[in-house]
Amino acid sequence: MAEAPQPAAKWTDLGVRSLSAALLIPAVLADVWVGGIWFNLFVALLAVLVAHEWTNMVHGRGSAQFALHAAAALGGALLPLEAGIWGAVTAVCLLWAASALLAGFQAGPKAAWIYLGVPYAGFPAMAVVLLRADPLYGAVAILWCLAIVWAADTLAYFAGRGIGGPKLAPVISPKKTWAGLGGAIAGSAAASALVAAFAGLPAVAALTLLAGILALFEQAGDLFKSALKRHYGVKDSGNLIPGHGGVIDRLDGLIAVAVAAAIIGLLRGGMESTGRGLLFW
Repeated sequence: MAEAPQPAAKWTDLGVRSLSAALLIPAVLADVWVGGIWFNLFVALLAVLVAHEWTNMVHGRGSAQFALHAAAALGGALLPLEAGIWGAVTAVCLLWAASALLAGFQAGPKAAWIYLGVPYAGFPAMAVVLLRADPLYGAVAILWCLAIVWAADTLAYFAGRGIGGPKLAPVISPKKTWAGLGGAIAGSAAASALVAAFAGLPAVAALTLLAGILALFEQAGDLFKSALKRHYGVKDSGNLIPGHGGVIDRLDGLIAVAVAAAIIGLLRGGMESTGRGLLFW
């Protein structure tokens, strides 16, 4: 009879995950605070790494597809402040069309994933840059998004592994549970309340509710990534970050939240005040 797994096995990756976070988070926060071209370049770097991991998984490491995906990543991160939002959107869409045409003409089985990489690399980078570009509230908006995503991810991890229970989407991600989803919502709401109070933002209750809703986007981003990896039979999107896997593994939730947050900010505050549009209710 096989020996039952030890409960501690659920936490075997906690140490290396914590160490990676302890090293990376201060660097990210410092770059957010500095802002300017250094922030845009950092976003561009991350977006290009996302493009690299995506094309490795989906396009068999094809150099032409990587060039198109990387160009979209750079365009999303660097064009909005020079060519405006519509110039950046147009550039990414043209690259998206070129990538789709190339993928359509290539031999082999087709899956919807081959058409999704360019917007996945380009539009989230654009969203983050637009949020940070708000001269008054850009840094706070990014910090708020980071806080709710990190809290959602952390509380989902502990609630999911500590409580367990019914699975959220067993076909896509066997480890995800409804308890983890509840932890993500609670974590985001709590992080939002803390950041809002510390930053002196009004409408703390409204931001707390918004954070709980965005936690659903964070979890959806995680499930999207899990479906991608399951389709292509890979465990991690890469191996750059010990304990976390690749850049997509680490940014999946933030990618979804950033896009949703930027759309809210743009609709309510315009391009010049995207951060304020997100944070002031």
